[in-house]
Amino acid sequence: MDRELPIEISPHDCEQMVDRGVSEEEVMAAIRRGEAESAQKGRFTYRKNFQFGKVWRGRRYAIKQVAPIVARESDRLVVVTVYAFYF
Repeated sequence: MDRELPIEISPHDCEQMVDRGVSEEEVMAAIRRGEAESAQKGRFTYRKNFQFGKVWRGRRYAIKQVAPIVARESDRLVVVTVYAFYF
């Protein structure tokens, strides 16, 4: 998948990102520089770990992993959903 295509993030995705503690910059970094793996329906998951060292929902975590699911269209990459894992 061409990681340099423009990235589209919908308003719904932005709401999910807020709920999951993920910034737009983290999503972009995960897509541009994260580890890629195949996902269902021809999509890709990109995973990138970020140093966190903060409290999230009452617990302290050292690492936050951001994992956007992305579909490739002819002229852009479309974020389908965004997951965050804390550990």
